[in-house]
Amino acid sequence: MTTEPTYRRGDTGPAVAAIRERLARLGLLDAGAIPAQGETVFDEAVETAVRHFQQTRRTTVDGLVTPGTLRLLEEASWRLGDRDLLATPDAEPPFGDDVAELQRSLLTLGFDCGRVNGTYDRATVAAVREFQRNVGLTPDGVTDLLTVQALNRLNRRMSSGGLLHAMRESEAIQSAGPALPGKTVVLDPGHGGPDTGVTTPGLTESEIVFDIADRVRTRLEKLSVTTHLTRGAGGSPDQRRRAEKANEVGADLLISLHCDAHANPAASGVAAFYYGNDRFGHSSPTGEKFAGLVQREITARTGLANLGTHGMTWDLLRYTQMPAVRIELGYLTSTHDAALLASQRFRESCADAIVIAVQRLYLPPESDAPTGILRLAELRAR
Repeated sequence: MTTEPTYRRGDTGPAVAAIRERLARLGLLDAGAIPAQGETVFDEAVETAVRHFQQTRRTTVDGLVTPGTLRLLEEASWRLGDRDLLATPDAEPPFGDDVAELQRSLLTLGFDCGRVNGTYDRATVAAVREFQRNVGLTPDGVTDLLTVQALNRLNRRMSSGGLLHAMRESEAIQSAGPALPGKTVVLDPGHGGPDTGVTTPGLTESEIVFDIADRVRTRLEKLSVTTHLTRGAGGSPDQRRRAEKANEVGADLLISLHCDAHANPAASGVAAFYYGNDRFGHSSPTGEKFAGLVQREITARTGLANLGTHGMTWDLLRYTQMPAVRIELGYLTSTHDAALLASQRFRESCADAIVIAVQRLYLPPESDAPTGILRLAELRAR
């Protein structure tokens, strides 16, 4: 199995030339500053442009052109109408900003294509067919020039598309009711197998988060919640496969667990991430709400610093069809956080906090309790 390369400052060659050209087309790099062929280098200007691009796409900002960043650069090059969009059996569906633009437009017009994820998936094809039927076009699910023109003729902008999805997501939570029995939660312990994640003397991220995920699973199952793990102790599926598994089981919620690291040993605290993309004008309001709940519960019960909640577009958050949250449970590079993460008591408290946050997500405001007050015994009595 070959590993796709990552490009960084100092690299040269045709691939770097292609990266520079993409950045220039996006207006992030001076096109006139591109060196002649054979002299192309990944220099400081390229790294700065890559960092800016990553920041605008709400993904990890490191200045490296990984396969994931390269894919995002390709996505950014498409505009609606540049090409026909169609899904081909047994082939990866088209992806790009043109698809995201289409999805936002469909949602604005009331055609439910699910999440704005920039992928021409089954839900999007179904929404296109329904739109085509409504405007008198052949409902073949192909977004061609005629379909784009029909969208444009309606003279409806995309500003409310995210709002429509937000209303549907909130409605789903309300209609699910406050009781936990019958709900399905997917737990995603990060990394796994040969991918150990962050390692420090005596501590390994993949082992820590698997242990905490197992404690959460045990607690949820006692509350009659159906749970699934995205991996076993030795597995390491990629983010897309983890998202697919959650979609396949029809999960109500996905919770991904990680630990963090930083060159500055003073970096410390817990952060939570949900799907949010200002560029696409779309986010997961339920994911954002749950991120806030779990963030506050963990900090109240463990004393970890609260580093806030943040919208991101990582594949696991982007491709799940249900609300999904990734929790960074402290920094293994911090002596303070590492000592906590090594503690069985801390891991128990984290598991309690996550389960309490799951229950609070479904409680109506009048039945909820202040942060840090609910206990597992009270949930079992409900």
